[in-house]
Amino acid sequence: MRKTYRVLADIIAIEVVIQAMVMVFAIAGLFKWISDGATLDQSVIDGWEDDPPAWTGSIGHFIHVMNGQFLIPLLGIALLIVSFFAAVNGGVKWAAIILASIVVQVAAGLTAEDWPYLGLVHGLNAFVLFGAALMAARNAKPVPVTAPATAP
Repeated sequence: MRKTYRVLADIIAIEVVIQAMVMVFAIAGLFKWISDGATLDQSVIDGWEDDPPAWTGSIGHFIHVMNGQFLIPLLGIALLIVSFFAAVNGGVKWAAIILASIVVQVAAGLTAEDWPYLGLVHGLNAFVLFGAALMAARNAKPVPVTAPATAP
């Protein structure tokens, strides 16, 4: 269970990196699409689900949403469940911090459209989540076994 805990924590940290990568890919592609003469207006946004835009990188937005709303929360819940059985020093605490930061991340991401300043919280909290996942994984590393001292 200790290894499962460590792997889940590592995957969450990797997912945070993937989230940043695909979002920048989407935004860079959007800027290129606009500089090539396309227009982003409300009709594009309204028709997004039925007729998704086809600029290079637009898939990044989809991946960001799917990972952020489904995969990462599922991983966080799994980590918390595993933490009760993994015998990791501080494991439940770090899993709870990770899950709480995931909740903040999802809430900030979903409401940033109405309150754009929450985008700042969303960006900053990604670092909190990344750091907490790395700490959890580090705490779950195998404890080195030392040889008993021999008598002279």
